[in-house]
Amino acid sequence: MHRLYNSQLQPTIQWNKCSECNHIFTEGYYTDEACGIIFSKTHDNQKVGADIEKNRLISSRMVEKVLPYTSEGLWLDVGFGNGSLLFTAQEYGFTPVGTDLRPDNVRMLNSLGVEAHQKNITELELREECSVISMADVLEHIPYPTESLLAASKLLRSGGVLLISMPNSENILWETMNRQNSNPYWGELEHYHNFSRTRLYSLLSEYGFKPRRYGISERYRVCMEVVAQKEDRVTA
Repeated sequence: MHRLYNSQLQPTIQWNKCSECNHIFTEGYYTDEACGIIFSKTHDNQKVGADIEKNRLISSRMVEKVLPYTSEGLWLDVGFGNGSLLFTAQEYGFTPVGTDLRPDNVRMLNSLGVEAHQKNITELELREECSVISMADVLEHIPYPTESLLAASKLLRSGGVLLISMPNSENILWETMNRQNSNPYWGELEHYHNFSRTRLYSLLSEYGFKPRRYGISERYRVCMEVVAQKEDRVTA
């Protein structure tokens, strides 16, 4: 019943849980061909400019969580979707750059004068280091998220900010939805992972990020929003 479902895709998703860290992930990942089928359509709320006034307010609260740590420089939004976060970051004085896998969104953002690329973050090269990289409801879409965190670390300046949001499987609401058989994330076609707060913090620390602030995301149901900073790692 997923709006992006196509009969060429398998009708079921098998989820696994790691016995050591309790991370939840899918059995296997889509091929490039399957991804092409999925990305050929876009949710209405993920089209550039969608519900722009309402999303501007949500995005402003996200930007303000970053401001205690940095207030200028290059802001890269990975999987920029409707573009609201980049438009709002630009309004606050940042230089916006976006990357997204949906070609229509990339063309639209470029037509509005905002630099945009149809690339994975692991393939991206930029003219300067970023002050901020946002991955709002993105990491759970990526088969191998550690590669993207490593790429983000390479693109960020020292002390740069990573703003990251995603569903949080570690709260009472998630468990309540499971008991009621109403948890939408078990049937989310584009997701490969369900992160807990504990697992996300562990992963951020492993790849050189210090979580600075935890919050509740306003973008989607049962989501968390974390501000982390790139740490300098001194080696002997």
